[in-house]
Amino acid sequence: MSLYGQKPLDTDNRDAITRGLVDILKPAVDEVDQSVQGVRQSQMELRQQIDTFCEDLKKIAESDGAPIDLEVYVKKLNNSRRRVMLVSSILQNVQDRLNKLHQNISKETAKRKSMLDPSSPTHQK
Repeated sequence: MSLYGQKPLDTDNRDAITRGLVDILKPAVDEVDQSVQGVRQSQMELRQQIDTFCEDLKKIAESDGAPIDLEVYVKKLNNSRRRVMLVSSILQNVQDRLNKLHQNISKETAKRKSMLDPSSPTHQK
């Protein structure tokens, strides 16, 4: 009996719960992973566009025919670029964590399948 007066889960029940949790979590992790990848790609494209636009503004500002001071806008773009890079860094950390979680789920799934499959190489020793 456990601390609360209930019997501990036997191996079959524990394995069934583990499989159920893995089956529930894997699609959610995959979906979040795909979303993060899409956002990271968008962030990279945005950063490239900011860089290009910033270079164009600098060229216009350096020419003698610029009717207004564009340096303020160049600074704003650089500030936006820094924020985009910060978000990209955060997304990279999230992506790394999701990849580790995905690997752990895959390992656990493979482990459970090998335990259930008597013809697997680990059971033939």
